[in-house]
Amino acid sequence: MDDQYTTINCLSQHQGKEVTLAGWLYKGRSSGKVQFLVLRDGTGLCQCVVEKGKVPGELFEQLKHLGQESSLTVTGTVRADERSLGGYELAVTDVQIISPADGYPITPKSHGVDFLLKHRHLHLRSQHQWCIGKIRHTVIDAIRRFLNDNGFVLIDTPILTATVGEEQQSLFEVDYFGSPLYLTQTGQLHLESAVMSFGKVYCFGPTFRAEKSKTRRHLTEFWMVEPEVAFIDLDGLLELAENFVSFIIAQVLQNNKNELETLDADITSLEKTKAPFYRLTYTETVDILRSRRTRDFLAGQLKELQNQKQQLETKISELEKQPASQIKQWQKDKIAAELIELRTVLTETDTKIENNPKHAELAGEFRWGKDLGGSDETIISQMHDKPIFVTHYPKEAKAFYMKADRDNEKVVLNFDLLAPAGFGEIIGGSMREDDHDLLVARINEHDLDIENYKWYLDLRKYGSVPHGGFGLGVERTVAWLTAQKHIRQCIPFPRMMDKVYI
Repeated sequence: MDDQYTTINCLSQHQGKEVTLAGWLYKGRSSGKVQFLVLRDGTGLCQCVVEKGKVPGELFEQLKHLGQESSLTVTGTVRADERSLGGYELAVTDVQIISPADGYPITPKSHGVDFLLKHRHLHLRSQHQWCIGKIRHTVIDAIRRFLNDNGFVLIDTPILTATVGEEQQSLFEVDYFGSPLYLTQTGQLHLESAVMSFGKVYCFGPTFRAEKSKTRRHLTEFWMVEPEVAFIDLDGLLELAENFVSFIIAQVLQNNKNELETLDADITSLEKTKAPFYRLTYTETVDILRSRRTRDFLAGQLKELQNQKQQLETKISELEKQPASQIKQWQKDKIAAELIELRTVLTETDTKIENNPKHAELAGEFRWGKDLGGSDETIISQMHDKPIFVTHYPKEAKAFYMKADRDNEKVVLNFDLLAPAGFGEIIGGSMREDDHDLLVARINEHDLDIENYKWYLDLRKYGSVPHGGFGLGVERTVAWLTAQKHIRQCIPFPRMMDKVYI
């Protein structure tokens, strides 16, 4: 920002001094001879107090009718006030209106999800999205800081590739000068080449999955960081992932406490999220899903949901009975916004009540050999207060490159890390098959074109070593840390199966 302007996050350094802020009008209200303008400048919010007589009368009248998101500069004296946003406010002596705005579509009232997605280019200005964006920034900075400080080398892997990293059915095919190529699902295969040069590497960028899914955990374009390490075993990978996630959480708690509070995130739970995390094998997880413990847990959850529904319906009924003729307009607006929010929560609660018996049935009938589904991960993560490693999945349910357990060829040396409180998988990783002939057999089993993997097989012919890695999804991690119901909130411009915006 220009040196002539002070930023809101630095006001504490200028108490008693005159400064000029540059930003946008977040909201304003008039109280007769005093106007309260809340300014935002990208670093925070500040209440600016405009008293009649302290500024020209014409300007005072203009400010009364200034629309939300008008751009302006505000000059005044900084004074401490515990009641004000951030603990400081501005006693205004001058305002310069740069560009007035009229009819800004996103008001302080609540709006529906579809409406906000269609106005994402403007919704990014809201405090909700601003807080998420600040936390996402910290998460990404922490990711890079941890890996760079622990000897990892960044490798930029290709976005266009001929190789399949995950399920073939989720590939995005593109025409590449007349030949088919795919948008990358993972940088892992190319990282395996680089790890044989540098020992510890990572890639960080967008990945793509053409999954026809509309669940809260899915995007068609998302960001993933993938560390890869030579000369490591599964226990070493788990320890790396555990330390990695613990570091990210610590950085967010250190740098974004205010944003977490604004989002009503579970700070107490995050503060308790320290190593060691829980560890379960896939087989132990299946036993839990099919146990009476899970049936009792889901039955208790259903009762809680039904009680919550009743409370929501009562609250909605009470608000709807408020006599409109006896309350002021600002109170009507507040009630209208609260009703929208309550009805949204009621709809979500109804869906959970409807799905509860289905999830209970699926859990009770789960059969060894299947991959864990979203509802299975939700149940397991809701039953734990810290992240859970689930290891040793069936070979038949996992990707071709995962290394088989030499002590039990039915399972692979892999893991998923499930975030607690129902947020589910945030990391997937494994040891990589380092035996040339076994890898060839797996490629054939998956009916992949071996010609596309000759370079990958070379890594097993010339100095193969035990190696492994994992991928952490940025949006899923941010959703967990910020207590968001849908990961579309956790990326500035979400891409979904049926929704593509600017």
